[in-house]
Parts: sequence; structure tokens; C-alpha cells
Amino acid sequence: MSVTKKFLQLTPPQILALGFAGIILLGGVLLSLPISSSSGLGLDFIDALFTSTSATCVTGLVVVDTGTYFSVFGQVVIMILIQVGGLGFMTMATLIALVLRKRISLKERLILQEAMNQGSMEGIVRLIRKVLVYSLTIELTAALLYAIRWSFDMSVGKAVYFGIFHAVAMFNNAGFDIFGGFRSLTMYVDDPIVNLVTMLLIILGGLGFIVISDAIEYPKTRKLSLHSKVVLSATSFLIVIGAIVVYVFEYTNPATLGPLDWTGKIWGAFFQSVTPRTAGANTIDIVGMRQATQFFTIILMFIGASPGSTGGGIKTTTFTTLIGAVIAMIRGKEDIVLFHYRLAKDRIYKAITLTIVALSLLVFVSMVLSTTEDHNFLMILFEVTSAFGTVGLTMGLTPDLTVFGKILIMLTMFAGRLGPLTLAYALGPKAEKELYRHPEGKIIIG
Repeated sequence: MSVTKKFLQLTPPQILALGFAGIILLGGVLLSLPISSSSGLGLDFIDALFTSTSATCVTGLVVVDTGTYFSVFGQVVIMILIQVGGLGFMTMATLIALVLRKRISLKERLILQEAMNQGSMEGIVRLIRKVLVYSLTIELTAALLYAIRWSFDMSVGKAVYFGIFHAVAMFNNAGFDIFGGFRSLTMYVDDPIVNLVTMLLIILGGLGFIVISDAIEYPKTRKLSLHSKVVLSATSFLIVIGAIVVYVFEYTNPATLGPLDWTGKIWGAFFQSVTPRTAGANTIDIVGMRQATQFFTIILMFIGASPGSTGGGIKTTTFTTLIGAVIAMIRGKEDIVLFHYRLAKDRIYKAITLTIVALSLLVFVSMVLSTTEDHNFLMILFEVTSAFGTVGLTMGLTPDLTVFGKILIMLTMFAGRLGPLTLAYALGPKAEKELYRHPEGKIIIG
């Protein structure tokens, strides 16, 4: 059987998994070249592969400092990997096909449907066009604002370069920065422009392109889909609650919000509430946070962004569905009702399955790393959740990981970017339709 025939027989999840793996491998090779490092010595391949995985999976966990270790060539490679990984390699392939006026095949539409987490193929190419236009517009606008702000701190050319890199990284919810010293954005903790632009980029990237499209068309249509309503409500709720928790727990902490004035405290609290929703940048010291805040950050990272976005985690819609199920059970209701719509049973089963699979993955990886890595468990759990949620926040464990630890974190980032269920479908056998149903039984719960 020819390679082409074998490829055509692959399912969309399998093609997505192989596509991402191919991009990661190519990125690893490029980043290991001497031209990619500022010293000209080249990076060890396992570290180059780790960096490529982190960039393609839009995470931001790094084993070497991006701003000082890599040359401009290496940083541009990382930026391209972030862009391709954030939008999806099939989206980029579709862009090329549209430019060349090529027809998008049924197989390609199925893969795009899987990549964008859509329920049907209807309007999928039109959605991809919107994704590309929205992304380019948002990134260019943010890059300009960044460049203007940073031109006061550095040369204009450098400010433009920094603006483009960070606009791409933040919109795609990747925690990479090139300021050097593993500082991220801590020097701008109370800077209104940097905070506002970065938070807007993170939120827009994490909402998902369907929601952005709905919001843009709202003045004409005067309606939002149920999906958009749920995403916007859940996102707003998590940001506000997160900011309140960070503000309260870190208010007097001398290592984080303590030394700041009240405006700096507010900026810091809101930024640290937004960034765990899979962005990875930080304006306050993660290691210096109190354990309660660190654990709360783990919860936010686990929830993550929204479906069809550049972010990871179990997603806001899954979280909302689970909360809806709890409320429905407590109230003695049979259905989960959101904004006067009843959720289908298969959506509920999928939410429960995704959450259990994700929790199982986190527990397994954390248990293994707690055996192989000589660090406290909260630090390990934080790192594993950050990798799964494709966040990029760290308590400083990543550079100290063993080779085995790096490989395990790479696999966790890969699973988190594709989604546990997509990866399971890619690795598992094809589903077969059941010919019969078993009789109903009852067990005692609780």
C-alpha cells in the first residue's frame, strides 16, 4: 500500500496528531542549529525539541531563556511555531490553498472541522477565512501599540520587533517573552498600556474565533449563539473571581502585591487572573505567591480557555456544563438548562469524560514526576497542570527537569494542545455502532 493511500485512510484526529508532531520535529531540528543560538554553539537536541514542543503547543515552558539564549533567527523560528501552533497547521495550509485558489477537499474539511472543534463542516472554510483576518488584524494592532509603548524604553527598531513577537505570543496564548532573565512582564506590573493590551490579547485569543465572529456580527444580527453566551459568561466570571482571590490572598505579600500601590495591586490581581487561562506571561513572581494562590492558579489553568481558541485546559464550556450538572442535581432537575436551552446528553457525557481523562492524566504524570524529580509536590503539580493547560507559568521546575521529566512534560503539552479526547480518538480503534442495548440497571450513588 502506498504512503498516499495510507495517509488517506487516516482519521482527522490521526492526521492532526501527526501534523503537529511533524511541525514539532522540524522546529526541534531548526532550533538545534548553531544559527539559532546567540553563542553559535547550538542547543542540545532534547532541549531544542522541548522548546519546539512548547512553542507549537503554545505553552511557554522553557529550559533556556528565550531572550538571551536564542539569536534573532531562533526567536523568529519560535514565533512562527507559535503562530502555526496557535492557529493550527491545517488553518495555515488552508491559507496557502486559498491564496493559490486551490479547492478544499472533503478530507481537508473534515480535518479542519476536527481542528476547530466544530460540530459540522457547514461554513468551515468561511470560518477559517475569518480566523485568519481576525488574527492578523488583532496581532498587527497589538504589535503597533506595543511598539509605541516600548519605543520609550528601547530603539524604535527593537520596539517594533518586540511588539510583533509579543503580540503573536500573547494572542496565541503562549508564555514566551524575549526580555531575558526569565522575567516575563514583571517589570510592567503596574504599567496600564502593557497590562491592558496583553490582557485583551490573552482574552481574545482564549475566547475562540466563533465567539469573536459572533461578537463582531452582533450589531447586525442582534443575537449570540448559546455557545458564545456560555463562553462570555464563564470567562467574565472566572476573571472577576480570580482577580478577587489573587487580590485578597496576595494583598500583604511582600514578594508579590504587597509593595505596590492600590492601582498596581489591581493591575497585578487582574493580570494574574487572566494569564492562567492559558497565556503563561506573568507580572508578579509565581514562586513568591502564597501556596493558596498557587493552588488556585492550578485550578484556573486546569479550566483553561474556550473551545476553538488558541488556549488549552478542559475549556470553559466543559466547566460550565459540570457546574450546571451539579446545580441540576441539587435542584432535583433532570436537564441542564443554560440560557433557556437544554443541553443534549452527549454534551454532558463528553464534558464528564474529558474531565476524568484530563484529571487521570494529571494524576499519573504528577505521580511519576514526583518519583523522578527532586522537588516538592505542589511545584510538580503546578508544572504538570501548566503543561496540560498549555499555559507556560512555572515555579522554576522546567530548567531543572531530568531528560525523562522533559520528555514526559513534552508529551503532556502535546496531549493538552490536541485535547485528551482528540488524542484518544487518534490512538484508539475506530468506533463501531452498537447493534443492541443492555437492560437498564440501578446502583446506589453517594
